[in-house]
Amino acid sequence: MKGSYIDGFVFPIAKNKVAAYKKMAAWGARTWMKYGALAYYECQGDDLKIKPDPSGMTARSFVETADAKPGDTVWFSFIVYKNKKHRDAVNKKVMEQMNKEAKKWEGVPVPMDPTKMAYGGFKVVVRR
Repeated sequence: MKGSYIDGFVFPIAKNKVAAYKKMAAWGARTWMKYGALAYYECQGDDLKIKPDPSGMTARSFVETADAKPGDTVWFSFIVYKNKKHRDAVNKKVMEQMNKEAKKWEGVPVPMDPTKMAYGGFKVVVRR
């Protein structure tokens, strides 16, 4: 996969809201790709249990990071761009599109709690 910049997200979704989230994510995929993103991924957690490490090192699980509750699923999502400047240009167009479509989404409940979402922009350092 080509690209030197990634926006990454980790967040919980209640299992009973996954269908609604997938609908929102499908819109996101179409829109980000339309405006130039190189790739768009929505990944639902499958193997999130921390396994004992013989070295004694402990890791924080995505479940903990996302403050997921029983009945939640954890998602890891990312969008790939050429570089940070490209990301900023694509996101500007996506935000303009969101503003144009705001009425369409009025009254539609957001299927996630944005206060539990972790987000960041990342420079690709190693690629193979």
